[in-house]
Amino acid sequence: MLTVRGLTKTYATADGDFQALKGIDFDVPQGGFYTLLGESGCGKSTTLRCVAGLEEPDGGSIVIAGQVVTDIERGTQLPAFERDIGLVFQSYAIWPHMDVFGNVAYPLRVQRPRLAAGDIKARVMDALRLVGMESFAGRQATKLSGGQQQRVAFARALVRRPKLLLLDEPLSNLDAKLREQMRFELQELISRTGVTTLYVTHDQSEALAMSDRVAVMSAGRIVQSGAPREVYGRPTNRTVADFLGSANFLRGRVVEAHDGVATVALAGGASTLHVPSRAALAAGTTVDVIFRPEDVTTRLDPSDGAIECVLERVVFQGGSSECQLRLGSTALRSVVHPSLAARPGDRAWIVLQPERCILFAAD
Repeated sequence: MLTVRGLTKTYATADGDFQALKGIDFDVPQGGFYTLLGESGCGKSTTLRCVAGLEEPDGGSIVIAGQVVTDIERGTQLPAFERDIGLVFQSYAIWPHMDVFGNVAYPLRVQRPRLAAGDIKARVMDALRLVGMESFAGRQATKLSGGQQQRVAFARALVRRPKLLLLDEPLSNLDAKLREQMRFELQELISRTGVTTLYVTHDQSEALAMSDRVAVMSAGRIVQSGAPREVYGRPTNRTVADFLGSANFLRGRVVEAHDGVATVALAGGASTLHVPSRAALAAGTTVDVIFRPEDVTTRLDPSDGAIECVLERVVFQGGSSECQLRLGSTALRSVVHPSLAARPGDRAWIVLQPERCILFAAD
C-alpha cells in the first residue's frame, strides 16, 4: 500500500544546512499498522509530511496504492489533496466556527467530483458512528473536550475512506488516562476499518502496543525495524536498546567464544556469563552486556552466580517496585515485587538470565 525509497530532505538553517532525512526506505502492506518511533528531531514527522505531500523531499520516491505520488528524479510531486490519504495532526485542527458535522463533512464538500448532499450526510454520520460521536453532530466544536475533538479529527480523516491513514502524534496532547483510553479506541477503530496506517510517535508504549511493525529512527535514518517484540527484545545496536524501554549496560570482556555462545567476564570480576551471541566476537573483545530491568532477579541474600550490588533506592510503582542499584560506578535497575522488604543502603544480589542478555562490541 505504501512504498518509500531513498527519501532525503535538507533544510537551510541559520547554522547551515540540516539534513533531516538521509535515505529512508520502508514498505507498509495493505492493512498494516507501521510506526515511526524516535526522539524529537529524528526525522519521523518530516517523513510523514513528505508522504502526505506537505513537504517536498530533495530525493527519493513515494508510491501509495500503486500510484507514484513523489518521484524527485522524474519531477513528480502530487499535492496533498490529490493523494488518497487521511491525516490527523497532534493539534486536533478542528475549525471552531463549524459544528461537528461541518468539520467532518468539509473534506467531502471540497473534493472533486462533488457528492450529493444526501451522500455527504450518510458518509459523515457513518464516520461519526465509527468514533462514537453521532449524537454530537450538531454540537459546536469549541464545546467539546480534548478527547472528543480528537475523535472528530479521526472521523474527518476517515470520512473520505482513504487508502492510507497518516497519524502524527495524535494522542500526545491528551492526559495520561485519556491517552490510554484513546489508544485502545484507535486500535479498535483501525481494526474495524482495515485502513493502512502510518503512525508517528515518540511514545514507546504506544508504538509497542499498537503496531504491526516499528521503525526506530535516529538522526534522519531508520536504525532498526521489525515486529515490536523483535525490536524490543533483540535490538541490533545500542541506540535502539537505550531508547526502547529501560536498559542496563555492564562492561565486560570476551574470554572465549564458540558455537554462538560467548563467555564474558564482567568488569571488576563481578561474574562470568555465557551469553548467546549473534555476532562473531573474538576473545579479548571488550563488550557491553545489555539486559532489561524486568530480566533481573534481585535478592537480599547471596546465591551462586549472583552479583553483589548496593541498593540505592526503591521506587514503589503500584503493582511492582523498581530497585535502583550500584555496581562500582555503574547504575543498574531491576523490577521486583512490591513486597520485597528492602531499604536504601542494603546489600543486594542480582541474578542475570544469560539468554535474555545481548552483547555489543563496546564503542
